[in-house]
Amino acid sequence: MDINSASQLLELMKERDQTFPQVVAEYEAFRSNTSCEAVREQMRETLKVMRASVENGILDRGERTHIITGYGHIFNQAIEEDRVLGGSLLRNVVLYALAVGQHNAGLGRIVACPTAGACGVVPGAMLAVADELGSSEEELIEALLVMGGVGIVSAAQGPISGAEGGCQSECGVASSMAAGAIVYLMGGSGEQVFAAASLALQSHLGLVCDPLASLVEVPCVTRNATSATTAVAAANMAMAGIPAVIPYDECVAAMKQIGKSMPESLRETSKGGLASSPTGRRIYDELRRKHSQ
Repeated sequence: MDINSASQLLELMKERDQTFPQVVAEYEAFRSNTSCEAVREQMRETLKVMRASVENGILDRGERTHIITGYGHIFNQAIEEDRVLGGSLLRNVVLYALAVGQHNAGLGRIVACPTAGACGVVPGAMLAVADELGSSEEELIEALLVMGGVGIVSAAQGPISGAEGGCQSECGVASSMAAGAIVYLMGGSGEQVFAAASLALQSHLGLVCDPLASLVEVPCVTRNATSATTAVAAANMAMAGIPAVIPYDECVAAMKQIGKSMPESLRETSKGGLASSPTGRRIYDELRRKHSQ
């Protein structure tokens, strides 16, 4: 059993008369030499870690970070004081994504999906939507399998690391994974899952990876939040019938080609983009002096 593309996964669903989560669970069981039940239990543990990272990230005041200072806590306080726009869904998407990014930057336990640098996107978007819909534990486990399926075909065809393809390959793919999971929670089809994934990735193409001082803090954490909101927008558009036009497999191919065209300075080296700005260089120099003493 092999899955290398979105089109192949959709074809397997038709051939086997199985749902998206069933195909992914069987694939993971085959690849890991385990059972589908064991795969689902792993997803249950993944869900627990995601929820804990949100909760812990909201409490995190930034004691272990170098640049950011409790972004989840700050945003949560703003929500409580009614200082931000948007309904509960938009507010929670941003809050959860910021919290997980903060927790990761503070050396907390997170789920890398697809990478640690993009760890806030899926829980930020998916858990906030689940709150809005009242999704059950089992529905979330299945949504995580759908998320994993989008990740599988992404990794099979293109890079999923900032060092290889820029942040389009991290936050972009994470946004696609989240969009797919949300569509599933909304009752969408496999085709709609990948339409949403394509719309999300299209909005990230060309996004560079330029972390200040080589830390996964700025602009990484706030970028997770904006990528999570993009996932929700992409899912809504797909469910409304807005066409992606470009199939997901072709979007991944375009992402790969764009990544190869990016100079090294824009692929996680902290030599270009925001990292090379006057403020970025100043922060780097200050941290280097501080930690060399």
